[in-house]
Amino acid sequence: QVQLQESGPGLVKPSQTLSLTCTVSGGSITTSYYAWSWIRQPPGKGLEWMGVITYDGVTYYSASLKSRTSISRDTSKNHISLQLTSVTPEDTAVYYCTSLWSGLGSWGQGTQVTVSS
Repeated sequence: QVQLQESGPGLVKPSQTLSLTCTVSGGSITTSYYAWSWIRQPPGKGLEWMGVITYDGVTYYSASLKSRTSISRDTSKNHISLQLTSVTPEDTAVYYCTSLWSGLGSWGQGTQVTVSS
């Protein structure tokens, strides 16, 4: 089972770009047929799926966030990255990196990101 660890700034100013990294250990991000997703949970609200990058680098995004979201990978570092542009206070949330493989899922512990001036 892979282990996931999110990292990035905990505070981002409105209109800036939120950038997070997910460090994966215990397995390669290119192993067939892993899918690596970013999910967030705003305070007092439910989980929101943001997008996914597959083991072979294909990406899919939530329709509501597609225009502002980019998920990429660095295979040399075994990292998955998230960028969310033009953030507003409504993007304040705990952000999770997750994996799915053959019906088995893993989650990182999550990282709190607050959007505030």
